[in-house]
Amino acid sequence: MDTQTHTPQNSDEKLVWYSISFTYLFWLLGAVYIVAPVIGWVLLLKMLRRYTFNHAPYQIPPAVKTWCIAMFIMLVALIIAHIDYQLGTPKLIKSTIGWAKGWALLAVFPLIGALDIRPEIIYRACCQVCKHTLILLPLFVLAWLVRLPETLYVSPTSIIGGPGPEFFSVSLYEIDPGSGLPRWRLFTPWAPALGMLGNLFSIFALQEKSLKYKLYGLAGALIMILISQSRLAIACYLFIMVYFIFWRYHKQPALYLIASPIVLVAGLFGTHVLEKLESTILAIKAARAGSTRVRGELAHIAIERWSNEAIWWGHGIVERGPHLVEYMPIGSHHTWYGLLFVKGAIGATALAIAMLFSAMSLIRHCASHPLSRVALAVLIMLFLYTFGENLEILAYLFWPGLLIIGIAFKTQLTPSQSDNAS
Repeated sequence: MDTQTHTPQNSDEKLVWYSISFTYLFWLLGAVYIVAPVIGWVLLLKMLRRYTFNHAPYQIPPAVKTWCIAMFIMLVALIIAHIDYQLGTPKLIKSTIGWAKGWALLAVFPLIGALDIRPEIIYRACCQVCKHTLILLPLFVLAWLVRLPETLYVSPTSIIGGPGPEFFSVSLYEIDPGSGLPRWRLFTPWAPALGMLGNLFSIFALQEKSLKYKLYGLAGALIMILISQSRLAIACYLFIMVYFIFWRYHKQPALYLIASPIVLVAGLFGTHVLEKLESTILAIKAARAGSTRVRGELAHIAIERWSNEAIWWGHGIVERGPHLVEYMPIGSHHTWYGLLFVKGAIGATALAIAMLFSAMSLIRHCASHPLSRVALAVLIMLFLYTFGENLEILAYLFWPGLLIIGIAFKTQLTPSQSDNAS
């Protein structure tokens, strides 16, 4: 194995490498929420300095420009909504800082993909996190068995402000109030977010060249998905596996020979299959009926208030929901409903256009650019999670995926490098 391939070769790669591979150390310090915005903006400032003073020849792909415009529109919507509802200057400043730590990262990390950062570094660092998860898992299970406190402490770093104390807490386990069973969130703010990271790490582990680290990555990522007990995470994982199986064998005639009778049988028994799928979906929802009910009510409230109060620019800030939804923020658990409520139709349209334009660009290059297939998998995963999470709040966790998307767009401008990019 060429160890140099997986050793950071410059200051940019070192920042990315240590930021990912030391995830559990940052978790103990309560600093995971802080690292991503700091790394993103620091790298962006370094990029701007090199471009200004060293005349570095950075090229910004059209898709990345689209993300930059879309996230700037988010900021404009935020400002206009604050003015419309007379929320005051202090709240505007606080919301702008929140934008810089959230939505802005969806443009910042694809933008710094133009830097000299190799995807192999990101893959290996994420596999390291999976390895650490496998090592630490017995301790987390033991903590539940001996009934240690669910949360050890909330880090003093919480004084910088954030969405909530769970973003700075060190949690050993938690008990699902619906089932009474344990579930784990590890270094994420809640269990479904851990499932999301498990899917992202699965995508990266499949690209790892070392068999040892590939196994670490796949095993650790699957463990994250399972202990999160997230229904969306399991569905997304199955989709990702099918996706990469297709790309691995899409040029093999055997794939289509096998698929043809399957499609024929599915056509003959399609109605029966759909009924079974529907009953399965209902059974899954019934397994956590409380969560399903809260999500449905949150969606209903968000749509109702958006359509009646703030169609174009939204309300500007999140609001606490009523007792009916256990006081969850209105628009949480769903990116699109959250966007409509907070930033209106303008904000939701901006995100939709950026995602659609990026998907079209990546699909066009999937056949010739292996890294575009990886980036498209990340984008599809993010799209699936828009229906179960708020991307803005979790951008500090899935930023390695955004960086891979940016690197993939860069390789489209330099075809000669694409063969070594995956």
